[in-house]
Amino acid sequence: MNPPPSDPAETGHELGWTPIAEEAVRAASVLHPKEGALPRPARRRVLTVANQKGGVGKTTSTVNLAAALAVHGLKTLVIDLDPQGNASTALDIDHRSGTPSIYEVLIGEVSLAEAAANSAQSPNLFCVPATIDLAGAEIELVSMANRETRLKEALSAEVLDQIGVDYVLIDCPPSLGLLTVNAMVAAQEVLIPIQCEYYALEGLGQLLSNIELVQQHLNRELSVSTILLTMYDGRTKLADQVTNEVRNHFGETVLKTVIPRSVKVSEAPGYGQTVLSYDPGSRGAMSYLDAAKELAERGANEKRSTSA
Repeated sequence: MNPPPSDPAETGHELGWTPIAEEAVRAASVLHPKEGALPRPARRRVLTVANQKGGVGKTTSTVNLAAALAVHGLKTLVIDLDPQGNASTALDIDHRSGTPSIYEVLIGEVSLAEAAANSAQSPNLFCVPATIDLAGAEIELVSMANRETRLKEALSAEVLDQIGVDYVLIDCPPSLGLLTVNAMVAAQEVLIPIQCEYYALEGLGQLLSNIELVQQHLNRELSVSTILLTMYDGRTKLADQVTNEVRNHFGETVLKTVIPRSVKVSEAPGYGQTVLSYDPGSRGAMSYLDAAKELAERGANEKRSTSA
């Protein structure tokens, strides 16, 4: 338990420190940061969030990182490329069948700008939803021209300039099919969430091999820029072992921030919210905010190193 602050005014409560008051202070710091907006990247960043292993916190990380970036001044677009539409649900974006969605974008019926909807959670947060129609898209794309580059063509610089976004986060399905390939071809970076559990690295080699194939044949600019450790349980030695193994193998690619297991993070999508709007003072919200700060600072450091 953290010690009480020396100044009761810090909690905004004349009786001094209480756990509820402390959480209120944390919530205020998330939603109204004293230090202001996060730094803008040197260039627009397009990140594919991928891991073919299900249940690793991929969609959860996509929407909460996007919300953290948006709340702190960076215009962010989420592309929901998973037919389950969980990212759309968490951002409270309509994704009933017939809604303009990423499916219509991929087959060329609507533009990305026409399908993008503003989330009520932040004026800086946008989402292109996924409807159930996307479930059959992989089969339809097989016979289409330029099937691997459909999303890249939709994410043209002109369209993204029209929306005015700093970050694009693409939430992939838990597979290595044609939709995921489209996401990798459209992005410059891959962000891989890895859970701090026994089977964390299972299948990761296959994912990295696929990324390498895309690099060689379809997108030479693609790189694994970020790895985020999720579902960390400090009560187990296993979590520390997995964390150390991943850090030793991937080095500086791994964010310093680790996302803990959190009931609030799990509950938030059921209310059509990210954890930053559902419970901004929770550990989960603070952790995703810290991870977003790291992500933004890396983008700003790239600008400094380029100018140097």
